Amino acid sequence: MVTFSGMTLTTSTDRASTRERPLDETARPAAERSVEAIHRSTGFHWVGNGFFVSTYFPSATLAAERVSPFLLMDYGPAREFSAQARGKRGVGWHPHRGFETVTLAWEGAVAHRDNAGHRGVIGPGDAQWMTAASGIFHEEYHEEQFTRSGGRLHMMQLWVNLPKQDKAAAPGYQPILAADVPSVALGSGGRVRVIAGEYAGVRGPAKTFTPIRMLDAELRPGEALNVELPAAHNALAMVAEGRARAGGNEARAGELLLFANDGDRLVIEAAEASHVILLAGEPIDEPIVQYGPFVMNSVEEIEQAIEDVQSGKFGPIPD
Repeated sequence: MVTFSGMTLTTSTDRASTRERPLDETARPAAERSVEAIHRSTGFHWVGNGFFVSTYFPSATLAAERVSPFLLMDYGPAREFSAQARGKRGVGWHPHRGFETVTLAWEGAVAHRDNAGHRGVIGPGDAQWMTAASGIFHEEYHEEQFTRSGGRLHMMQLWVNLPKQDKAAAPGYQPILAADVPSVALGSGGRVRVIAGEYAGVRGPAKTFTPIRMLDAELRPGEALNVELPAAHNALAMVAEGRARAGGNEARAGELLLFANDGDRLVIEAAEASHVILLAGEPIDEPIVQYGPFVMNSVEEIEQAIEDVQSGKFGPIPD
């Protein structure tokens, strides 16, 4: 059965993020970016029956152009799942077109399968970069052994936009294992895992259509993450654990820092032991029309995507 409702991380613009408190606009080094806003999701929801997540964007208060090339961020903090003797937890077959999905896992295991012949398990430290592009069906469930034994699941899924010229590209799949992700040691014992883009001369394994930076940082108290990037690139930082300071402001666990485009470097300092995920990239300055699992540039292209699914042009769904 093809799933359209309750599908993997479908968007809902009525889950608005909110800025928690006024920002401190005090002095900072000239080249260092300021913090434009601090956002927190307003609630949690189930995706299928296996993913309990909080949507940070899209939202009514976080404009699409401020997070481009990212389209959606659903974050599932660590949650305990009981053992299940039979059945599955997750989301069944559903289509995507026009963008990429990126799944990051820190605890637990998620099994992926698509109708282009790819399959794999996303476990602790792994990342999965799936390019839907011209169209694909896929399903995502808790990995079977994890389902049977139970345990903690901690994950994030992102939707990454594709430029118009690449929306018709062939579907692709990048299984990025934890062992394949290089890391940079910091002076006080922390580390920065480089999933996409570059940090301190180390380049991540993910291949992207547009310039993207994705860093997974563990910071010790007082330790700082210093990132140089073009001022025109958007930048966000999710504080998954701890407390982190940037631009004279402090964000707590569960809060998202949005950086202004007013400098060519940003600095995030841990007020206590912290886990921070940095997302940055070159904005895609093109119209966005989204309808559920399809992200295109016009209404006509959305209509064509629906017609193509119904006529079987996305290919057969495996048994």
